[in-house]
Formats: sequence, C-alpha cells, structure tokens
Amino acid sequence: MKKLSVKKGSECMACLQCVQACSEAFYKENDVTKSCIQIVERKGAAKPMVCTQCGLCAKACPNGAITQNAKTGVYMINKKLCTGCGKCAEACPFGLVIANENAPASKCIACGICVKACPMEVLEIIEK
Repeated sequence: MKKLSVKKGSECMACLQCVQACSEAFYKENDVTKSCIQIVERKGAAKPMVCTQCGLCAKACPNGAITQNAKTGVYMINKKLCTGCGKCAEACPFGLVIANENAPASKCIACGICVKACPMEVLEIIEK
C-alpha cells in the first residue's frame, strides 16, 4: 500500500509549504482549507496531519464514489459519482477530506507534491 507518512523523529517548522503545494496543485489557489494535508499543534510542536488511507470515507459514501485502488491501496474519489454530499468529510477522523458543496470532494491520493515542497524533508511516500 502506498501512503503519505511523517518521518519518525522529524521536526516540522510549520512553514506550510506542503499545505500550499497541495492547495495550489489541486485547486490552483493558496487556501489552507483546500489542502489534503494540515499542520496541527500537538504537545507544543507542529505536526503534519496526513491521510492514513483508512477507508472510513469510502464506507461513508452513499454513492460508492470512493474506492480503493487495487494496485496502490490508495482510496480515490470518482468525480463523476461524487455528489458533494460531504458524508466522507464527516467520516474522516482527521478532517482531511475536503468537502465542496455542489462539487466533488477531494482527498489525499499520495501524489507526493507535498513531499517535494517540504524544505525540512518531514514527509515521505512509503510502500507498505
């Protein structure tokens, strides 16, 4: 399974370059609310919050628009089947599915854009 991961022992400086890269790649704008990766503060330190590819979004989708890619293990949203109802966003325990009213939702597809943007090399794409 392919997924985005935070390197153990790495320190995020909360520069938001990963967040910006994701938002700009998929929405063509720098908007923190339109990024599939978020930076949160935990125990006084900045931590990237990344999709674990758990599949809860897929289970919540009433239209079957979210399916797991058999080869990579990544959950993907079929934009043609997604109605923008937001059930997937509600189901995500990390708040990383972006619900767009009257438009398809979006989520991390482990593309690696954020990995390339991180100057601290905190993120990585792993195969499990």
